[in-house]
Amino acid sequence: MVRLEKRPQASQAFSWAAPVLAVLATMVFGGLLFAALGKDPLASIATIFWEPLFGDFAFYYRPQLLIKGAPLVLIAIGLSLGFKAGIWNIGAEGQYIMGAIFGAGVGLAFYPTESVLIFPLMVLAGALGGWIWAMIPAVLKVKFGTNEILVSLMLVYVAEQFLASMALGLLKNPEGFGFPGSRNLQQYPSAHNAELITGSGMHWGVVAALIAVIFAYVLLARHRLGFAIRVTGEAPRAAKFSGVNPVRLVLFCMGMSGLLAGLAGMFEVAGPAGQITIDFNVGYGFTAIIVAFLGRLHPIGILLAGGLMALTYIGGDIAQSQLGLPAAAIQVFQGMLLFFLLAFDLFTNYRLRFGRAEVA
Repeated sequence: MVRLEKRPQASQAFSWAAPVLAVLATMVFGGLLFAALGKDPLASIATIFWEPLFGDFAFYYRPQLLIKGAPLVLIAIGLSLGFKAGIWNIGAEGQYIMGAIFGAGVGLAFYPTESVLIFPLMVLAGALGGWIWAMIPAVLKVKFGTNEILVSLMLVYVAEQFLASMALGLLKNPEGFGFPGSRNLQQYPSAHNAELITGSGMHWGVVAALIAVIFAYVLLARHRLGFAIRVTGEAPRAAKFSGVNPVRLVLFCMGMSGLLAGLAGMFEVAGPAGQITIDFNVGYGFTAIIVAFLGRLHPIGILLAGGLMALTYIGGDIAQSQLGLPAAAIQVFQGMLLFFLLAFDLFTNYRLRFGRAEVA
């Protein structure tokens, strides 16, 4: 007989080993999935994890790691603050969209004026857009006790409809011959989030992601607010006796996660994406949840996890083009990572026991 037995205390070693085991299990079972689709499993896994870093065209793909990884890290850092405190913002995708709309809206409002002030104003607008969208579930939670998971998630679909409305209406390019979508911000120097070093993939979104990692690390390790976040998540009753204000904590964590998600959206629409379109959002807000947990809600871990997830994005695209793997298979492969992470996380607090249970 096999049973789960609760550990006297959580295993720290297994907590940090779980992400590594999850990645290995994903490779194994992902390989089986690819084999079932008639593809060489070893070649498929090698294409996803090796080609972007060391393949013949790695010089082109490596900068993409920064471009793909920056929004994931930026959003995941914000989410991790709330997750550590037991505050579950699942609507970062909507906040990402609103940040992009607000940021692009400010940039397009000044078109074709050239000024060094336009891009900083877009940054502030993007942060404000994400913050406002996150404050809706936050205020509803503290005022009426609503579930922030449901409200933030439902607001994603509202944001998607708002995005479609902007692409077809207010922000639509008047010179676009009727096609949906805004002007291309890459052709508007004052509003373009260009590479800081040509060919490196480094843009202001990458810088913001690195700053967010440092900020979160210092906050959690050195600041009283970071202590309040950690103690609320680990020991809610102790948090009450230590004087933690739950209302302020909810507003801060939700607001910060929305702000960072909004920044990610603004940097994306002003840079790699270039314009507001109906299908602008590509799921970064949801993928960042995997990144946050894969990184153990630790800033440095999230930085590494963001790079790994970016690698699967780029490697997945290569596998689709070179090996003919369907996009759905790559999405399943990425989803396996979260599934196995949750499965191995179980053993942080439980251990397997074999034999009959003792009768009291």
